Amino acid sequence: MDPLPQRLSESDFGDTFAQVIPTLAVGEHTAIPRKDADTSDSKFLQAIANTAGFHFATIEQGGSSLYPSLAQRVTSAEVLRIVLSIGGTEIMHFQTWQDKAGNCPDTIGAFDPVNNSTVTFDIMTAARFKTEAFQSNLIMPEPTEFLQAGFPRVSIIRPTETKNAAMGAVKFLMAENLFLGQSANFFSMIQDLASDADAARREG
Repeated sequence: MDPLPQRLSESDFGDTFAQVIPTLAVGEHTAIPRKDADTSDSKFLQAIANTAGFHFATIEQGGSSLYPSLAQRVTSAEVLRIVLSIGGTEIMHFQTWQDKAGNCPDTIGAFDPVNNSTVTFDIMTAARFKTEAFQSNLIMPEPTEFLQAGFPRVSIIRPTETKNAAMGAVKFLMAENLFLGQSANFFSMIQDLASDADAARREG
């Protein structure tokens, strides 16, 4: 799981970001208890809840930039109205989940017996969270580059580059195993839909 918005950044100035929870970015970590035994260890159960919280924030931050990206390709006024309305909701969701993720209790070395791995949430204690970049209640957009790298920094939501925006979102969701177990036909269909969305052009 990628706790920070890296998946679409290659289309917008090529930015990359440090991992908020490094151990969460390695291997697979459950966000839902799989069996009763997963609830017997309170530290592991808290790690499951924390993972779910970061998962929601990750999904919603993508939507915050995805819908403005797709809106730039829309021709129909009705479709534009729908896309813009959903986009605003995604932004509100992201702020909420980012704030909640910043308050998650520490779980130092919680052991996942199924994956034979550990995940450490140390937001309350690690020194890196004392810096502005990792400030836990940092829910407003920070000044950043926009349109051109040489322009002054502004507080803006980005990336909003339209190139490969839909396919980037689909590939991210596939990499997150959100569609685990779906058929090859399903994956072919959603990639075809994303390709069509990325090929759309505004008329006039």
